[in-house]
Amino acid sequence: MDFTPEKRKKTAKWLIGVVTACILIFLGVQNIGAVANALSWCISLIAPLLIGFAIAVILNVPMGFFESHFWKNTKKPLLQKLRRPVSFLLALIIILAVFVGVVWLVIPELFNALNVIAQGVMGFINELNSMTGAELSQLPFGDALLSIDWDYVLSSIQNWLKDEGGAIVNTAFGTVTSLVGGIFDFFIAFVFAIYILFSKDKLKRQACRLIRAWLPKGFGEWLIHASSVANVTFRNFISGQSLEAVILGSLCAIGMLALQIPYAPMVGALVGVTALIPVVGAFIGTIVGAFMILTVEPVKAVIFVIFFLILQQIEGNLIYPRVMGSRVNLPGMWILAAVTVGGGISGPFGMLLSVPVASTAYILFKEATQRREKQQAGQLTERDEPEASV
Repeated sequence: MDFTPEKRKKTAKWLIGVVTACILIFLGVQNIGAVANALSWCISLIAPLLIGFAIAVILNVPMGFFESHFWKNTKKPLLQKLRRPVSFLLALIIILAVFVGVVWLVIPELFNALNVIAQGVMGFINELNSMTGAELSQLPFGDALLSIDWDYVLSSIQNWLKDEGGAIVNTAFGTVTSLVGGIFDFFIAFVFAIYILFSKDKLKRQACRLIRAWLPKGFGEWLIHASSVANVTFRNFISGQSLEAVILGSLCAIGMLALQIPYAPMVGALVGVTALIPVVGAFIGTIVGAFMILTVEPVKAVIFVIFFLILQQIEGNLIYPRVMGSRVNLPGMWILAAVTVGGGISGPFGMLLSVPVASTAYILFKEATQRREKQQAGQLTERDEPEASV
């Protein structure tokens, strides 16, 4: 084979790149702990920006809806300038209203339920204190209670509190410090989200220019296309999941009112909010709701669990497929796998984002497979290549 100087130069660059990559991978594996710490530090450093980007993605769904309907064909400069700020304010008001409404419904009732439990425990303790030794021995665990040296238990608790008092204070101070830091990070994230939303068109154009200028043409066009697919998938998922959560929460509250189960508005709102987490979210709200109902009417708690299991089957087999439809093109098996992996990586937030991420990967892999099959069959044309969307 005849190697020209240009080919030899390209081959040498390729070999140097491969050798360098292998050396870096080997060093990374040898120092996996340091690499993990460096990655963790980098992620914590940009965490507010990542949270801000996530907030912008969520807010962009209702904001985009309002932008597409407000003064769409107007030629007045003032209305054109007001379209985005007004859409942002309306989207923010809707999300805050939902959040405040759920907190206003859930938190007081949850405290009431905990208060009922605390009063029951204190009443049981007072009843035990008023009993004589003969009466205590008649209880199922009376002999065990009588055999405990309660003075020793009390002194042990006091000594433990005395020894661990400093650690408890330090932990409380650390918790307060983390809370203040979290509030500050959230403020930065929210401001960053505002910048993204108000400059999204400009940022999109700049990103496309950078990709086309610095990346190979084929990979750059694929990256733009993948970003477009991800944007559509995330928007469809959030809108569809929100509508499905509203339907499920409303049906839950209506059914509870019909069955005369307590806490109907609160549990319905809680189930609707937690249903934003695919597959397992509604069950989280159900567990909390059943616990609260249990403190008031234990029999109704059992009825509620049975009712919700039936409602979940109806919703999962009839309502969910119709609401989501082709919004998220992902089979049920992969939805469950995505939620499991996402929850293991990042808890509820990972569960929420895992489905659209998996759906985007599924669509892109499906497109690549179809192109590969057409290439093998000799049928691929330029029209089959992915079109980059700006």
